Amino acid sequence: MNPDETFSTQGNLLIIDDEPDNIRVLSALLTQQGYYVRKALNADMAMIAITALKPDLILLDIRMPQVTGYELCNQLKSSPDTYEIPIIFISALNQVEDIIKAFSVGGVDYITKPFKVDEVLARVKNQLTICLLKQQLIAQNQKLLQQNNQLQNEIKTRKKAEENLQTVNRQLQNLASCDSLTSLANRRHFDEYFDQVWKQMIEEQQPLALLVCDLDYFKNYNDHYGHPAGDICLKLVAQALDRSINNSTDLVARYGGEEFAIILPNTDLQGALKVAKTIHQEVQRLKINHEYSRVSSIVTVSIGISYGIPQPNTSPEELLEIADQALYEAKQKGRNQYCVKV
Repeated sequence: MNPDETFSTQGNLLIIDDEPDNIRVLSALLTQQGYYVRKALNADMAMIAITALKPDLILLDIRMPQVTGYELCNQLKSSPDTYEIPIIFISALNQVEDIIKAFSVGGVDYITKPFKVDEVLARVKNQLTICLLKQQLIAQNQKLLQQNNQLQNEIKTRKKAEENLQTVNRQLQNLASCDSLTSLANRRHFDEYFDQVWKQMIEEQQPLALLVCDLDYFKNYNDHYGHPAGDICLKLVAQALDRSINNSTDLVARYGGEEFAIILPNTDLQGALKVAKTIHQEVQRLKINHEYSRVSSIVTVSIGISYGIPQPNTSPEELLEIADQALYEAKQKGRNQYCVKV
C-alpha cells in the first residue's frame, strides 16, 4: 500500500475491464469495503491512471480489445516502475492453460467469472496484506542494512582509534627509552637492558663485554664551537657508534653528556676489541674539526673495555665500574685509545 495514500485506509485499487457493467459491480463491492477504487476500460486508460497514481493492487480482465490483459500485465512487469504492483486476473476464461498463462506473465492470483463476493474480498485482502508485509520487510531490511553500515563504521572508527592509541603508545615507549638528541637508547633503557642481558648471560654462562666511550676534550669543543655545533657532533658520533656494531642484540646508548656505553652480549675480548677498533675508525672517518683538542685536530674518543662471564654472586654494576676504570686509564695514557680491564 502506498504510504502517502489518503483516499482510503484499506488500499488503492485499479480495475481494468472493457465491460462497464463488470467494472460497476466490482467497483461498488470494493468501495463498500472501504477501498479507494479507480476504473479503466482499456490499456491506454490504465497506463494514464497508473502514471497519475500507482495503485496498490490491479484487478485485470484478460479479454480486452487492442491490448489483452496478458499483454498489459507483461508490459507492467517489464517496467521497474510498475514491476512491484500485484495483479489479480479476473476472467471468464477458466481453462487450465489460461490460468497458467496468467501466472506466467506475472499475475499473483486468478479469479474466474462469475465471481463470488467473499472470494473476491478475501483474495484482494490477502494480496494487500502480502504487499504490506513485503513493504514492511523491505523497510526492516533497509533499517538493518543502515544499522549494519553504522556498526561497520563504528568498528572502523574504533579500530582506527585503537591503531592511533597503539601508535601513541609506541611513540611514548620510544620517548621513554630513546635519547631525544641522538635517537640512541637512553640511560633508562640501558640500565633495563643491561640487567636483562646480565641475567641471561648468567643463565647461559656466556661472555658479556661492555664498552664505555667518551669524546676527548668535548667541553673545549662546546666552549669554542657552541652547543648547537656540539649537538651536531654528538649526533654524528652516535651514528658512527651505531654503525660499529653488527649483532641485533648489541645495544648502543647515550649514557650521559658526551659519554656512550655499548653492551655486547655473547662477546669475548677479541670481539670487544674488534668493535673498539671499528669505533675509532668510524669516528676518524667523520673528520670533525677540533682545533681545541690536545690529542688531535679532529674529534676522537677514548674507550674503556670490560668483559667476563657473569656469575650469580656478581652484579652488572661491577662490570660497569670496571669499564669506567678502563676508560679512566685510557684518558690517563693520553686519550684517543682504548684500554681493557677485567
